[in-house]
Amino acid sequence: MKLIHNNNITDATLNLALEEWAVRNLDLENDDYLLFYINRNAIIIGKHQNTIEEINTGYAAENNIQVVRRISGGGAVYHDEGNLNFSFLTKFSQQSIHNFKKFTLPVISTLQSLGVNAELNGRNDITVDGRKISGNAQFSNTKAMFSHGTLLFDSQLENVVEALNVKMDKIESKGIKSIRSRVGNISEFLTEKISVLEFKEKLIKSIFGSAGNYPVYNLSDNEWEAVYELANSKYRNWDWNYGRSPEFNIQKINRFDFGQIDARIFVKDGVIKDIKIYGDFLAHGDTIEIESALKNIKFKKDEIQDALAGADLHHHIGEISIQDFTNFLLS
Repeated sequence: MKLIHNNNITDATLNLALEEWAVRNLDLENDDYLLFYINRNAIIIGKHQNTIEEINTGYAAENNIQVVRRISGGGAVYHDEGNLNFSFLTKFSQQSIHNFKKFTLPVISTLQSLGVNAELNGRNDITVDGRKISGNAQFSNTKAMFSHGTLLFDSQLENVVEALNVKMDKIESKGIKSIRSRVGNISEFLTEKISVLEFKEKLIKSIFGSAGNYPVYNLSDNEWEAVYELANSKYRNWDWNYGRSPEFNIQKINRFDFGQIDARIFVKDGVIKDIKIYGDFLAHGDTIEIESALKNIKFKKDEIQDALAGADLHHHIGEISIQDFTNFLLS
């Protein structure tokens, strides 16, 4: 495994561009890579989410908070310089998809060695005494993947609450009264006072099993040029980060075990003219394939099921059958 050097960049658009460039361009067939990065104030939106509805836009604007969409699924998260992000990059395998235990184990082991009673909880969270300190998500293509997560070390948790619009159904599904009551900083559980950078070094030494003698990957000037180009063309682009919500006259929302689905459907004369699927689910596929299959068909059970015949909803959305998904749209 090699550690990717990000030049201590704290610009979320560049760090997310670096992560995407790495998973698409590095030789992950023959080697694994580990990337750490810290972003200054930013809201990072999940791939399938409706940005406008996930964030407090006024608060973000007033506090100069970057809003950037990532290429992995899951929910919106708030980043600041008290939050450390990690990303394990490796070749694609079915055994690694949705296997958050595999990728969080090195982090959890390090935390436990520091006296922090961390454990993997739910579908993708690391918790300490019931409080969330890390959320995780994945991206994959046919050749490579990454599994990445946040580590709330010394974040301004009040800003987390203000910056995000946490939906009531998510609060109710977790049996909690507020997001502030269920999140925590790692620093709260440490007996030794250390900085976030010192914490990162402890993670690196623990994961690599050495005191500084580990392989580092430094990007060339040409590779950095490609990262900056990706940041400019995608991660600093309004269409990618916000996108335009389609006109709709039907909205269906439900929270399943794998996450929330929010379908916006425009039906005219009984025919689906447009559909957009949002959510905080962790599936790896692109919902556009499901949306395209449903356009210009009648808004009725047999037509929807026929249109989705053979579709891999597990890959594109989550663990839901075609029949259950159809019932959800028509309910």
